[in-house]
Amino acid sequence: MSVSDHLRRRWPKHWPLQIVPVVPWADQRPLYAEARPGIIEAALDRALGRPTGNWFAFAASHDVRGDRPLGARVAGVELVAWRGRHGELMVGPAGCPHMGADLATGTVSGGTLFCPWHGLAVDGAACALKWVRLPSHDDGVLAWVRLDAVGGETPLDQPVIPARPEGETLAAVTRSVGVCEPSDIIANRLDPWHGAWFHPHSFALLDVLSTPTDDDDRYVVSVTFRVGRLGVPTIAEFTCPDARTIVMRIVEGEGVGSVVETHATPLGAGPDGQPSVAVLEAVIAQSPRPGFRVARAMAPLATRLIRHAGDRLWRDDLEYAERRYRLRRDASR
Repeated sequence: MSVSDHLRRRWPKHWPLQIVPVVPWADQRPLYAEARPGIIEAALDRALGRPTGNWFAFAASHDVRGDRPLGARVAGVELVAWRGRHGELMVGPAGCPHMGADLATGTVSGGTLFCPWHGLAVDGAACALKWVRLPSHDDGVLAWVRLDAVGGETPLDQPVIPARPEGETLAAVTRSVGVCEPSDIIANRLDPWHGAWFHPHSFALLDVLSTPTDDDDRYVVSVTFRVGRLGVPTIAEFTCPDARTIVMRIVEGEGVGSVVETHATPLGAGPDGQPSVAVLEAVIAQSPRPGFRVARAMAPLATRLIRHAGDRLWRDDLEYAERRYRLRRDASR
């Protein structure tokens, strides 16, 4: 018996971190026979039929500030966002109604946004030059905007927010951009079988326990989240609350109730005419363990580590999503 095997047998089973067996990448159990395209496409079709109410997540809540405006682009619409006098989320067209200046380059003072060209003041109230504030929502983690002309659906008063853990949590948001469509991002997450093969640095011991059906439209997956040679064994479910969102929720193991929300927001066509998508991934974690309180006390460091892991994961997954888009584009020509 190797030293690693001996240590793993003696390792306390109740500890959240367990030793991950050393398995050469090529010796993993092949999963291509289980990863049937028909299952993934059927789950994607059902997801794409769910209403969004024309809501789009466009930024992390903490990135929209009261001391300066934030520029954003959603489905080809240029937006500006800032905080009003009482900290409320303000969102509207980025083009100044006077002569078209970019309001995202303006200045915020006392909750009012001032155009940098001629000082037009915008505070969300009626403007003489017809600047119109757009419906927006801040859920405490993400900032949303409703674009009825773009979405084309029946509007909802609020975005479809998945159930999140209650009590003390730790939240971090990662943003990545790829050349594809929102459906390619959702399809990537509806293929859990690729996890340990495509992301060996992040996942191990992955087994899909159940696949979506009309009656139970979710994946249930047993997976170990890697932390170097150690890992956190969990059972997670994957569901799609709307057409541009997929949620992973821990249902057994460390951090039960913690979620990872992946939101795919179209940005519009780039200079080359190809579509681009922003992936906003929100990790909202909880745990009753004392160590979690330490992590919350060191929130800036903890969230930085979470975002670093998310950035690495999405570097891989954007390759998957972008290639899926190219294959579909080329097949349609």
